Amino acid sequence: MAEERKYRGEVPLHNQYGPEAKYAVEAEALLPTTKYEEEIARGLEIGLPAADSIKDRRIPTFSRGELPHFAGINTFVKAPYIEDVRKCGQYDVAILGAPFDGGTTYRSGTRFGPQGIRKISALYGSYSFELGVDLRESIAMCDLGDVFTIPGNIEKTFDQVSKAVSHVYASGAFPVVLGGDHSLGFATVRGVAQNLHGGKLGIIHFDRHVDTQDTDLDERMHTTPWFHATNIPNVPAKNLVQIGIGGWQSPRPGVKVGRERQTTIMTVTDCVEMGIENAAKRALEVAWNGADAVWLSFDVDCLDAAFVPGTGWPEPGGFLPREVLKFLQIIADSKPIAGIEIVECSPPYDAAEITSLISTRVICDVLACQVRSGHLPSRKKR
Repeated sequence: MAEERKYRGEVPLHNQYGPEAKYAVEAEALLPTTKYEEEIARGLEIGLPAADSIKDRRIPTFSRGELPHFAGINTFVKAPYIEDVRKCGQYDVAILGAPFDGGTTYRSGTRFGPQGIRKISALYGSYSFELGVDLRESIAMCDLGDVFTIPGNIEKTFDQVSKAVSHVYASGAFPVVLGGDHSLGFATVRGVAQNLHGGKLGIIHFDRHVDTQDTDLDERMHTTPWFHATNIPNVPAKNLVQIGIGGWQSPRPGVKVGRERQTTIMTVTDCVEMGIENAAKRALEVAWNGADAVWLSFDVDCLDAAFVPGTGWPEPGGFLPREVLKFLQIIADSKPIAGIEIVECSPPYDAAEITSLISTRVICDVLACQVRSGHLPSRKKR
Protein backbone atom coordinates (compact mmCIF):
# COMPACT_ATOMS: atom_id res chain seq x y z
CA MET A 1 0.00 0.00 0.00
CA ALA A 2 2.84 2.39 0.77
CA GLU A 3 4.13 1.89 -2.77
CA GLU A 4 0.92 3.36 -4.20
CA ARG A 5 1.25 6.58 -2.18
CA LYS A 6 4.49 7.83 -3.65
CA TYR A 7 5.18 11.03 -5.56
CA ARG A 8 4.41 10.30 -9.22
CA GLY A 9 6.22 13.19 -10.86
CA GLU A 10 3.11 14.61 -12.53
CA VAL A 11 3.58 17.95 -10.75
CA PRO A 12 7.09 19.50 -10.52
CA LEU A 13 8.16 19.72 -6.84
CA HIS A 14 11.41 20.35 -4.97
CA ASN A 15 13.09 17.55 -3.02
CA GLN A 16 12.88 18.99 0.49
CA TYR A 17 9.48 17.45 1.30
CA GLY A 18 9.16 14.30 3.36
CA PRO A 19 7.82 11.32 1.33
CA GLU A 20 4.25 11.58 2.62
CA ALA A 21 4.19 15.36 2.31
CA LYS A 22 5.49 15.18 -1.25
CA TYR A 23 2.74 12.74 -2.19
CA ALA A 24 0.15 14.96 -0.48
CA VAL A 25 1.26 18.21 -2.11
CA GLU A 26 1.21 16.64 -5.55
CA ALA A 27 -2.16 14.98 -4.89
CA GLU A 28 -3.73 18.34 -3.98
CA ALA A 29 -2.59 19.87 -7.26
CA LEU A 30 -4.37 17.09 -9.16
CA LEU A 31 -7.70 17.41 -7.32
CA PRO A 32 -10.58 19.15 -9.12
CA THR A 33 -12.45 22.17 -7.68
CA THR A 34 -15.68 21.65 -9.61
CA LYS A 35 -17.96 20.94 -6.65
CA TYR A 36 -16.44 23.80 -4.65
CA GLU A 37 -17.20 26.20 -7.47
CA GLU A 38 -20.74 24.82 -7.74
CA GLU A 39 -21.21 25.34 -3.99
CA ILE A 40 -20.14 28.98 -4.30
CA ALA A 41 -22.49 29.56 -7.25
CA ARG A 42 -25.39 27.94 -5.42
CA GLY A 43 -24.72 30.01 -2.29
CA LEU A 44 -24.83 33.23 -4.29
CA GLU A 45 -28.02 32.15 -6.03
CA ILE A 46 -30.08 31.08 -3.04
CA GLY A 47 -28.27 33.02 -0.28
CA LEU A 48 -28.13 36.41 -2.09
CA PRO A 49 -24.95 38.24 -3.12
CA ALA A 50 -23.07 39.86 -0.23
CA ALA A 51 -23.38 43.44 0.96
CA ASP A 52 -21.63 46.01 -1.21
CA SER A 53 -18.84 46.44 1.35
CA ILE A 54 -17.72 42.80 0.95
CA LYS A 55 -14.81 42.66 -1.51
CA ASP A 56 -14.77 38.88 -1.92
CA ARG A 57 -17.80 38.42 -4.19
CA ARG A 58 -17.82 34.66 -3.60
CA ILE A 59 -19.40 35.35 -0.19
CA PRO A 60 -23.23 35.34 -0.05
CA THR A 61 -25.43 37.22 2.42
CA PHE A 62 -26.67 33.99 4.07
CA SER A 63 -24.27 31.12 4.78
CA ARG A 64 -25.14 28.27 2.41
CA GLY A 65 -21.98 26.16 2.27
CA GLU A 66 -18.94 25.08 4.25
CA LEU A 67 -17.98 28.55 5.43
CA PRO A 68 -17.91 29.97 7.98
CA HIS A 69 -17.49 26.76 9.95
CA PHE A 70 -19.33 28.12 12.98
CA ALA A 71 -22.45 29.04 10.97
CA GLY A 72 -25.30 27.03 9.51
CA ILE A 73 -27.54 24.16 10.60
CA ASN A 74 -25.55 21.15 11.78
CA THR A 75 -25.55 18.14 9.52
CA PHE A 76 -22.57 15.80 9.30
CA VAL A 77 -19.72 17.82 7.71
CA LYS A 78 -22.46 20.10 6.33
CA ALA A 79 -23.73 17.46 3.91
CA PRO A 80 -27.19 18.33 2.55
CA TYR A 81 -30.10 17.28 4.76
CA ILE A 82 -32.44 14.97 2.84
CA GLU A 83 -35.89 15.01 4.41
CA ASP A 84 -37.29 12.45 1.95
CA VAL A 85 -35.31 9.33 2.85
CA ARG A 86 -36.60 7.60 -0.29
CA LYS A 87 -34.05 9.69 -2.20
CA CYS A 88 -30.97 8.41 -0.35
CA GLY A 89 -30.07 6.12 -3.27
CA GLN A 90 -29.26 9.22 -5.30
CA TYR A 91 -26.18 9.69 -3.07
CA ASP A 92 -22.99 7.70 -2.62
CA VAL A 93 -22.95 8.02 1.18
CA ALA A 94 -25.89 8.45 3.58
CA ILE A 95 -25.41 9.44 7.22
CA LEU A 96 -28.07 8.46 9.75
CA GLY A 97 -28.17 8.97 13.49
CA ALA A 98 -29.34 6.34 15.97
CA PRO A 99 -29.83 8.35 19.17
CA PHE A 100 -30.37 5.57 21.71
CA ASP A 101 -28.74 4.68 25.01
CA GLY A 102 -31.31 2.29 26.44
CA GLY A 103 -28.71 -0.47 26.30
CA THR A 104 -26.30 1.39 28.56
CA THR A 105 -25.27 -0.34 31.79
CA TYR A 106 -23.37 2.50 33.47
CA ARG A 107 -22.97 6.07 32.15
CA SER A 108 -25.77 7.11 29.83
CA GLY A 109 -25.65 10.00 27.35
CA THR A 110 -24.90 8.33 24.03
CA ARG A 111 -28.37 9.28 22.81
CA PHE A 112 -26.74 12.68 22.28
CA GLY A 113 -23.89 11.14 20.24
CA PRO A 114 -25.31 11.94 16.79
CA GLN A 115 -25.98 15.52 17.86
CA GLY A 116 -22.48 15.96 19.28
CA ILE A 117 -20.73 14.42 16.28
CA ARG A 118 -22.67 16.54 13.82
CA LYS A 119 -21.94 19.69 15.80
CA ILE A 120 -18.15 19.32 15.89
CA SER A 121 -18.04 17.97 12.33
CA ALA A 122 -18.65 21.57 11.20
CA LEU A 123 -15.01 22.16 12.15
CA TYR A 124 -13.89 19.85 9.36
CA GLY A 125 -13.37 20.75 5.73
CA SER A 126 -13.85 18.24 2.93
CA TYR A 127 -10.13 17.86 2.12
CA SER A 128 -7.50 15.72 3.87
CA PHE A 129 -3.89 16.76 3.29
CA GLU A 130 -2.17 13.44 4.05
CA LEU A 131 -4.79 11.27 2.36
CA GLY A 132 -4.90 13.46 -0.75
CA VAL A 133 -8.70 13.31 -1.00
CA ASP A 134 -11.40 15.96 -1.22
CA LEU A 135 -14.69 14.28 -0.29
CA ARG A 136 -16.74 17.11 -1.76
CA GLU A 137 -15.10 16.59 -5.15
CA SER A 138 -15.21 12.78 -5.03
CA ILE A 139 -18.57 11.61 -3.67
CA ALA A 140 -22.11 12.84 -3.05
CA MET A 141 -22.99 12.71 0.65
CA CYS A 142 -26.29 13.33 2.40
CA ASP A 143 -27.55 13.40 5.98
CA LEU A 144 -30.89 11.64 6.56
CA GLY A 145 -31.28 12.85 10.13
CA ASP A 146 -32.09 10.37 12.89
CA VAL A 147 -33.92 7.08 13.19
CA PHE A 148 -37.05 7.38 15.36
CA THR A 149 -35.81 5.30 18.30
CA ILE A 150 -38.15 4.19 21.09
CA PRO A 151 -36.96 5.25 24.58
CA GLY A 152 -37.32 2.43 27.07
CA ASN A 153 -37.90 -0.27 24.44
CA ILE A 154 -34.70 -1.77 23.12
CA GLU A 155 -36.34 -4.40 20.92
CA LYS A 156 -38.56 -1.93 19.05
CA THR A 157 -35.54 0.33 18.63
CA PHE A 158 -33.60 -2.59 17.15
CA ASP A 159 -36.41 -3.10 14.64
CA GLN A 160 -36.39 0.58 13.70
CA VAL A 161 -32.61 0.70 13.26
CA SER A 162 -32.50 -2.54 11.25
CA LYS A 163 -35.19 -1.24 8.90
CA ALA A 164 -33.37 2.09 8.48
CA VAL A 165 -29.97 0.52 7.76
CA SER A 166 -31.53 -2.04 5.43
CA HIS A 167 -33.23 0.77 3.49
CA VAL A 168 -29.99 2.71 3.06
CA TYR A 169 -27.90 -0.34 2.17
CA ALA A 170 -30.46 -1.63 -0.34
CA SER A 171 -30.55 1.81 -2.00
CA GLY A 172 -26.88 1.46 -2.93
CA ALA A 173 -25.74 4.27 -0.64
CA PHE A 174 -22.91 3.60 1.82
CA PRO A 175 -24.44 3.72 5.33
CA VAL A 176 -22.71 5.69 8.10
CA VAL A 177 -24.46 5.20 11.45
CA LEU A 178 -23.90 7.68 14.27
CA GLY A 179 -24.68 5.96 17.62
CA GLY A 180 -25.94 5.54 20.20
CA ASP A 181 -24.70 2.77 22.46
CA HIS A 182 -23.20 -0.46 21.18
CA SER A 183 -26.33 -2.54 21.62
CA LEU A 184 -27.16 -1.12 18.17
CA GLY A 185 -24.43 -3.28 16.61
CA PHE A 186 -26.84 -6.20 16.46
CA ALA A 187 -29.50 -4.10 14.72
CA THR A 188 -27.15 -2.55 12.15
CA VAL A 189 -25.60 -5.91 11.23
CA ARG A 190 -29.05 -7.46 10.90
CA GLY A 191 -30.06 -4.64 8.54
CA VAL A 192 -27.12 -5.36 6.23
CA ALA A 193 -27.17 -9.17 6.50
CA GLN A 194 -30.75 -9.50 5.27
CA ASN A 195 -29.72 -7.83 2.00
CA LEU A 196 -26.92 -10.29 1.18
CA HIS A 197 -29.26 -13.05 -0.07
CA GLY A 198 -27.49 -15.65 2.03
CA GLY A 199 -24.01 -14.26 1.42
CA LYS A 200 -21.84 -14.10 4.51
CA LEU A 201 -21.11 -10.92 6.47
CA GLY A 202 -17.88 -10.43 8.44
CA ILE A 203 -17.43 -7.89 11.23
CA ILE A 204 -14.36 -5.84 12.14
CA HIS A 205 -14.98 -4.60 15.66
CA PHE A 206 -12.84 -1.98 17.44
CA ASP A 207 -13.48 -1.95 21.20
CA ARG A 208 -11.98 -2.46 24.65
CA HIS A 209 -14.81 -4.87 25.52
CA VAL A 210 -15.82 -8.17 23.92
CA ASP A 211 -19.60 -7.50 23.89
CA THR A 212 -20.33 -11.18 23.26
CA GLN A 213 -22.36 -12.28 26.28
CA ASP A 214 -25.95 -13.49 25.90
CA THR A 215 -27.66 -11.08 28.31
CA ASP A 216 -26.64 -8.44 30.83
CA LEU A 217 -28.96 -7.42 33.68
CA ASP A 218 -31.41 -9.94 32.18
CA GLU A 219 -31.67 -8.07 28.83
CA ARG A 220 -29.88 -7.57 25.52
CA MET A 221 -27.67 -4.58 26.30
CA HIS A 222 -24.58 -2.84 24.92
CA THR A 223 -22.47 -5.71 26.22
CA THR A 224 -24.30 -8.28 24.05
CA PRO A 225 -24.53 -7.24 20.36
CA TRP A 226 -22.11 -9.79 18.90
CA PHE A 227 -23.67 -12.78 20.64
CA HIS A 228 -26.93 -12.03 18.85
CA ALA A 229 -25.38 -10.80 15.60
CA THR A 230 -23.46 -14.06 15.21
CA ASN A 231 -26.70 -15.97 15.78
CA ILE A 232 -27.85 -14.63 12.40
CA PRO A 233 -27.30 -17.55 9.99
CA ASN A 234 -25.16 -15.63 7.48
CA VAL A 235 -23.02 -13.80 10.08
CA PRO A 236 -20.51 -16.48 11.20
CA ALA A 237 -18.71 -15.97 14.51
CA LYS A 238 -15.45 -17.04 12.88
CA ASN A 239 -15.62 -13.86 10.75
CA LEU A 240 -15.86 -11.62 13.82
CA VAL A 241 -12.49 -10.02 14.62
CA GLN A 242 -12.28 -7.85 17.74
CA ILE A 243 -9.48 -5.31 17.98
CA GLY A 244 -8.23 -3.56 21.12
CA ILE A 245 -9.89 -5.80 23.72
CA GLY A 246 -8.47 -5.56 27.24
CA GLY A 247 -8.56 -3.96 30.65
CA TRP A 248 -10.81 -4.55 33.62
CA GLN A 249 -14.25 -4.27 32.07
CA SER A 250 -14.75 -7.37 29.89
CA PRO A 251 -17.23 -9.70 31.66
CA ARG A 252 -16.07 -13.30 31.78
CA PRO A 253 -19.32 -14.70 30.28
CA GLY A 254 -18.53 -12.80 27.09
CA VAL A 255 -14.99 -14.15 26.97
CA LYS A 256 -16.39 -17.67 27.38
CA VAL A 257 -18.78 -17.18 24.45
CA GLY A 258 -15.98 -15.89 22.22
CA ARG A 259 -13.82 -18.87 23.11
CA GLU A 260 -16.65 -21.32 22.34
CA ARG A 261 -17.59 -19.62 19.07
CA GLN A 262 -13.97 -19.16 17.97
CA THR A 263 -14.08 -15.42 17.44
CA THR A 264 -10.72 -13.68 16.96
CA ILE A 265 -9.45 -11.25 19.60
CA MET A 266 -6.46 -8.93 19.20
CA THR A 267 -5.41 -6.86 22.18
CA VAL A 268 -3.75 -3.45 21.98
CA THR A 269 -0.44 -5.07 22.93
CA ASP A 270 -0.90 -7.71 20.22
CA CYS A 271 -1.42 -5.00 17.61
CA VAL A 272 1.45 -2.80 18.76
CA GLU A 273 3.97 -5.62 19.08
CA MET A 274 3.15 -7.23 15.74
CA GLY A 275 2.91 -3.81 14.12
CA ILE A 276 -0.24 -2.02 13.01
CA GLU A 277 0.20 -3.03 9.36
CA ASN A 278 0.53 -6.73 10.22
CA ALA A 279 -2.35 -6.52 12.68
CA ALA A 280 -4.58 -4.94 10.05
CA LYS A 281 -3.61 -7.63 7.56
CA ARG A 282 -4.56 -10.33 10.09
CA ALA A 283 -7.89 -8.63 10.83
CA LEU A 284 -8.73 -8.43 7.14
CA GLU A 285 -7.87 -12.09 6.59
CA VAL A 286 -10.20 -13.17 9.39
CA ALA A 287 -13.13 -10.90 8.56
CA TRP A 288 -13.06 -11.56 4.81
CA ASN A 289 -12.44 -15.32 4.97
CA GLY A 290 -15.34 -16.64 2.88
CA ALA A 291 -17.36 -13.47 3.47
CA ASP A 292 -19.16 -11.47 0.81
CA ALA A 293 -19.16 -8.20 2.76
CA VAL A 294 -17.66 -6.76 5.95
CA TRP A 295 -19.25 -4.33 8.41
CA LEU A 296 -17.01 -1.95 10.39
CA SER A 297 -18.09 -1.28 13.98
CA PHE A 298 -16.05 1.32 15.86
CA ASP A 299 -16.52 1.85 19.59
CA VAL A 300 -14.67 5.01 20.63
CA ASP A 301 -13.57 3.42 23.91
CA CYS A 302 -10.97 1.34 22.03
CA LEU A 303 -8.87 4.51 22.37
CA ASP A 304 -7.08 5.31 25.60
CA ALA A 305 -9.39 7.06 28.07
CA ALA A 306 -7.25 10.20 27.87
CA PHE A 307 -8.49 10.76 24.31
CA VAL A 308 -12.14 9.76 24.77
CA PRO A 309 -13.46 11.04 28.12
CA GLY A 310 -16.92 11.28 26.57
CA THR A 311 -17.83 7.60 26.64
CA GLY A 312 -19.71 5.24 28.92
CA TRP A 313 -16.89 2.86 29.87
CA PRO A 314 -13.54 4.71 29.53
CA GLU A 315 -10.58 2.35 29.92
CA PRO A 316 -6.90 3.34 30.26
CA GLY A 317 -4.40 1.51 28.08
CA GLY A 318 -6.20 1.71 24.77
CA PHE A 319 -4.92 2.77 21.37
CA LEU A 320 -3.33 6.10 20.54
CA PRO A 321 -5.29 8.03 17.88
CA ARG A 322 -2.52 7.74 15.29
CA GLU A 323 -2.40 3.95 15.79
CA VAL A 324 -6.11 3.45 15.33
CA LEU A 325 -6.30 5.85 12.38
CA LYS A 326 -3.48 3.99 10.62
CA PHE A 327 -5.28 0.70 11.30
CA LEU A 328 -8.53 2.04 9.86
CA GLN A 329 -6.83 3.51 6.79
CA ILE A 330 -5.33 0.12 5.90
CA ILE A 331 -8.71 -1.59 6.34
CA ALA A 332 -10.56 1.01 4.27
CA ASP A 333 -7.91 1.00 1.53
CA SER A 334 -8.04 -2.77 1.11
CA LYS A 335 -11.57 -3.60 -0.06
CA PRO A 336 -15.06 -2.06 -0.30
CA ILE A 337 -16.73 -2.31 3.10
CA ALA A 338 -20.48 -2.54 3.66
CA GLY A 339 -20.68 0.48 5.95
CA ILE A 340 -19.57 1.83 9.30
CA GLU A 341 -21.03 2.64 12.70
CA ILE A 342 -19.53 4.88 15.37
CA VAL A 343 -20.86 4.12 18.84
CA GLU A 344 -20.51 5.02 22.53
CA CYS A 345 -19.78 8.72 22.03
CA SER A 346 -21.38 10.42 25.05
CA PRO A 347 -21.20 14.23 24.80
CA PRO A 348 -22.39 14.89 28.39
CA TYR A 349 -19.11 13.38 29.63
CA ASP A 350 -16.92 14.86 26.91
CA ALA A 351 -14.16 17.44 27.39
CA ALA A 352 -13.79 20.14 24.72
CA GLU A 353 -15.70 17.84 22.32
CA ILE A 354 -12.60 15.70 21.75
CA THR A 355 -14.54 12.41 21.72
CA SER A 356 -16.95 13.76 19.11
CA LEU A 357 -13.92 15.07 17.23
CA ILE A 358 -12.22 11.67 16.96
CA SER A 359 -15.57 10.11 15.99
CA THR A 360 -15.80 12.51 13.07
CA ARG A 361 -12.18 11.86 12.09
CA VAL A 362 -12.72 8.08 12.02
CA ILE A 363 -15.64 8.44 9.61
CA CYS A 364 -13.89 10.93 7.34
CA ASP A 365 -10.68 8.87 7.14
CA VAL A 366 -12.59 5.70 6.29
CA LEU A 367 -14.57 7.46 3.58
CA ALA A 368 -11.44 9.10 2.15
CA CYS A 369 -9.56 5.79 1.96
CA GLN A 370 -12.54 4.10 0.32
CA VAL A 371 -12.44 6.93 -2.23
CA ARG A 372 -8.70 6.96 -2.94
CA SER A 373 -8.65 3.18 -3.45
CA GLY A 374 -11.59 3.29 -5.84
CA HIS A 375 -14.17 1.63 -3.58
CA LEU A 376 -16.35 4.75 -3.46
CA PRO A 377 -18.35 5.64 -5.44
CA SER A 378 -19.39 2.00 -5.62
CA ARG A 379 -19.40 0.12 -8.92
CA LYS A 380 -23.19 0.23 -8.81
CA LYS A 381 -23.09 4.02 -8.57
CA ARG A 382 -20.48 4.36 -11.29
